[in-house]
Amino acid sequence: MRSLESPYARTMGFVGARDGDGRLVLTMDWDPDKGGRPGFFHGGAIAGLLEAAAYATLADALDDTDRPVIKPINVTVSFMRGAREKPLRAHATIERLGRRIANVEAVALQDDPATPIAIAQMNIMLERRSAVQPS
Repeated sequence: MRSLESPYARTMGFVGARDGDGRLVLTMDWDPDKGGRPGFFHGGAIAGLLEAAAYATLADALDDTDRPVIKPINVTVSFMRGAREKPLRAHATIERLGRRIANVEAVALQDDPATPIAIAQMNIMLERRSAVQPS
């Protein structure tokens, strides 16, 4: 899966798969190196998983012939509860996909989908390669 070939995704051990609805879901297994307070994932690891899920979902939705450069405008992560020492999953939904801007929401879960661990709201600039003029 091309969207998970980044050095960060490899380092963090993100694995992508499709759920029953065909939605891309990233999973990160527990590792003490990803820990924060005892028994829980570090918030930075959770935020990284959310960001990677958003970018991967966005890249998956874009046309391969016009693969834009994706640049974050802002990322807001709301943490609802701690993520314990077991696999953490994240998926994203594209709320709006325009020519220059995309709005994406990513959700991190462990057990019950009704009780998310964290939610990220992202505004992303899309620099379409077909619109970029060679210098």
